[in-house]
Amino acid sequence: MKKNTFRGILQYLKPYGGLLALTVLLSLVNVAATLAVPYLAGVGIDRIAGEGNVDFAGLFRIFAVIGGCIAVTALTQWLLSVLSNRVAYHVLADIRTDAFRKLQILPLKYLDGRAYGETASVVISDAEQFSDGLLLGFNQFFTGIATILGVLVILFLMRWEVALVVLFVTPLSLLTAKFISSRTYSMFKKQSEVRAEQTAFIDEMIGNLKVVKAFCHEEENEEVFRELNERYRKCSLKAVFFSSTTNPATRFVNAVVYALVALVGALLVLATAGTAAAFTVGNLSSVLYYSTQYTKPFNEISEVVTEFQNAFACAARLFALIGEEAEPSDAGNETLGRAKGEVKLEEVAFSYTPEQPLIEDLNVCAPAGKRVAIVGPTGCGKTTLINLLMRFYDVNGGKVTVDGKDVRAVTRRSLRENYGMVLQETWLKEATVRENLCMGNPEATEEEMIAAAKAAHCHNFIMRLPEGYRTVIGDDGNLSQGQKQLLCIARVMLCRPPMLILDEATSNIDTRTESKVQDAFQTLMEGRTCFIVAHRLSTIRNADLILVMKAGKIIEQGTHEELLSRRGFYYELYNAQFAE
Repeated sequence: MKKNTFRGILQYLKPYGGLLALTVLLSLVNVAATLAVPYLAGVGIDRIAGEGNVDFAGLFRIFAVIGGCIAVTALTQWLLSVLSNRVAYHVLADIRTDAFRKLQILPLKYLDGRAYGETASVVISDAEQFSDGLLLGFNQFFTGIATILGVLVILFLMRWEVALVVLFVTPLSLLTAKFISSRTYSMFKKQSEVRAEQTAFIDEMIGNLKVVKAFCHEEENEEVFRELNERYRKCSLKAVFFSSTTNPATRFVNAVVYALVALVGALLVLATAGTAAAFTVGNLSSVLYYSTQYTKPFNEISEVVTEFQNAFACAARLFALIGEEAEPSDAGNETLGRAKGEVKLEEVAFSYTPEQPLIEDLNVCAPAGKRVAIVGPTGCGKTTLINLLMRFYDVNGGKVTVDGKDVRAVTRRSLRENYGMVLQETWLKEATVRENLCMGNPEATEEEMIAAAKAAHCHNFIMRLPEGYRTVIGDDGNLSQGQKQLLCIARVMLCRPPMLILDEATSNIDTRTESKVQDAFQTLMEGRTCFIVAHRLSTIRNADLILVMKAGKIIEQGTHEELLSRRGFYYELYNAQFAE
């Protein structure tokens, strides 16, 4: 799993190879300038060793070179920060783009089977956490590795005995960091999963706050949230506790390294005093500084490794989303063109889950230009039938045809362009009224748009908006639910598709306006194949065919009068609504 995640990260870093190479080069320059300072400081100390033995001219030259090194260090550090931010946020943008693009082509069953907040958490929160880990890696990882290697080379050149002391103790620091970090990945993964669950719950509660308040469900929700919060607290504390032990553990090892270098260095100063290869006090001060420079990157890298565990856990969830199987491509299918509107369902079988059969052996024939109403109790399969007609889901058995063509043999785009849908749940994008109305027909003229708005009885309230048709609206509280639904009806009227699907299309409209809109629908439905899902049976009296569904099967079909005369299930439904 971690290997696949690492390969995925490398794939996203590949386009920025040039910037990464420049980052590595700047890291080397930064480290070289940083490591030159302790050596120069040691030389400066030797220039003032002994009474009356101060080389002021040499000291000033050393100070000038040290000043230049510090300036180079500051400049390269700034450039490294700029480049690493550029790479990290470009990678973040690329991953989010791919994740969002994948969401557009995922089958609906993926989104239907998960809480929306959980998916949003992956695209937003997990991507942000991954970017933070990546940024920390760029800022500290490259310079840390270069510092360790640079210090070792310098120590070997100065005194191999000191270098060996440092080298032999190093594995202890590495093993300590690896032991801790290898156990924190699963903890951060669990933390990420619980955070997504928490986000999903919050999203659900905010989106349905009216329902929560209406049923006085606040205390129960608080209890659920407390349980989620407690789980998140425990996961977070556990992950942070174990990851935070890395730093003090490596610092202890580093203190041991410093003490051993000081001891060995002091003995070397005493042992080599007065010889040609003397190990001076300046050399000792340099190697002591280098020992701290050598151990410091281990602390930083241990922190980076801890953050990487979190970033890897988040990246794994992102790549799992991006790697989900997309909706099967229909690139080789034929284009339907403008359909006449003859729709048939032949021996259709479908279920959302194999263990729960829903529709079995369903046969429906809707001739072109006819109005077909679908009625039945909740959960009988009405909305599922609409999903199959639009090919949001593919049938498990049998086939759905339009003008004799199997819908699986034509492109989804050309099929859906032939349908106009008005659903019980309205949807408006954050845009002007005109952009919302013309979404399905961007080429519509101003006159056509206004005519459709008048037919849907929404022209008057549009003109009362601050800027009329240029007013920016959205799915917020600026418009009532009924006004939003009228806009959706006008949107479909403007498209004039050959087939219509009306799923409780007037459920949010008052009775007076509904009667007017029904008149507009009668005009719109002339010569078009219409599928009407309705609970208010008074709205479907004029349907050419009424399908009565129960438990995924059509148990009755006929006209309104025919079904009433049979005194069957439809008769009972109708009388239940209109009985005195």
